[in-house]
Amino acid sequence: MLRIGLTGGIGAGKSTVAATFSECGGVIVDGDVLAREVVEPGTEGLAALVDAFGAEILQPDGALDRPGLAALAFSDETRRATLNGIVHPLVARRRAELIEAAAAAADNPVVVEDIPLLVESGMAPMFPLVIVVHTAIETRVARLLEHRGMTDADARARIAAQATEAQRRAVADVWLDNSGTAAELVAAARALWQQRIAPFAANLQAGRSVPAPLRVVASDPTWPEQAARITARLSTACGHHAVRVDHIGSTAVPGMDAKDVIDVQVTVRCLDDADAVAENLRAAGYPRWDQVGADMAKPDARSTSAALDHSDDVSLWQKRFHASADPGRPTHVHLRVDGWPNQQFALLFVDWLRANPALHAEYREVKRDAERAAASGEAVADYAEAKEPWLVDAYRRAWEWADSVGWRPTGR
Repeated sequence: MLRIGLTGGIGAGKSTVAATFSECGGVIVDGDVLAREVVEPGTEGLAALVDAFGAEILQPDGALDRPGLAALAFSDETRRATLNGIVHPLVARRRAELIEAAAAAADNPVVVEDIPLLVESGMAPMFPLVIVVHTAIETRVARLLEHRGMTDADARARIAAQATEAQRRAVADVWLDNSGTAAELVAAARALWQQRIAPFAANLQAGRSVPAPLRVVASDPTWPEQAARITARLSTACGHHAVRVDHIGSTAVPGMDAKDVIDVQVTVRCLDDADAVAENLRAAGYPRWDQVGADMAKPDARSTSAALDHSDDVSLWQKRFHASADPGRPTHVHLRVDGWPNQQFALLFVDWLRANPALHAEYREVKRDAERAAASGEAVADYAEAKEPWLVDAYRRAWEWADSVGWRPTGR
């Protein structure tokens, strides 16, 4: 099962995207529908709202006066928090029930969770893919006035109470711009389903990762932002088993040309902890590659660093390796043991390159040569083998630099 988080500001066009995904075969779990369902007459949710806000939020027939509650709650931060504290847990419980039913009823379902407050609730890292639908505020206000009968003040208050554009961009794996026509939005959503979502679901079902591109490209300034979303997702998936989660490799070095693959290191206390999170990582979109059990680059000479007195012990270079099933974002996930030489070097390598920009051109040429070797041979294996001599020497040079500056891993 592939779970997708779909969100967007009120009036942005999220419902149109959800309807399109439904036509493509997705199972839609609509947060707005659930929020209405859990406060229907006779529910514990409605009773709790009456206790909190008074009987004046009820219509004469006993149903919830939604506009009245909204006008009351969205004008005050404390009242809005009270409303969310009542409704959100009930919606979460009902959502879990529907997802469980979808998983039991269909083979390899794609569950699209339409959650208006996905960003505000901090739920984005729970999903392998987050899609945000966006359009300009003035367009949204006009839609709310025309289609929902809101006043201008009420529409703007509802918008102001939700996440900002910057906050949504920070969690968006996919940004769907709805500044055009409804037909254009439908076409974009359908193409997204066919080109990314359906292949992602099929890969995940098969436990298959996407091939990593071998072509070296110019540095992308958005790599750190993409990595931040991935590290948050991996931290959520690994929970207490992760000592730390770091963006590593060339894409973590500003201005460094690299393959368009995000490398992330999850530091664990032992390999048993790495094995314990394998299924969680797969559910998060990162199946395991069982054939990769150790790092290829190992030192041929002992480092001067006391931290690596046993760097020539091959057993200390073992790891677990996962890679993304999402064709839209190739990602490598390295699970390494805290304090082992491969774990330390992954952190050191990034800091060494960041501190020594003159090395960028040198390493770029090594990667270009490796790219040419891969094009004429066994692809991934040849790419790695071509880089091996330089990396062995880089291992020695990086640790000499580390000793000279008193380097220690940061961010713990």
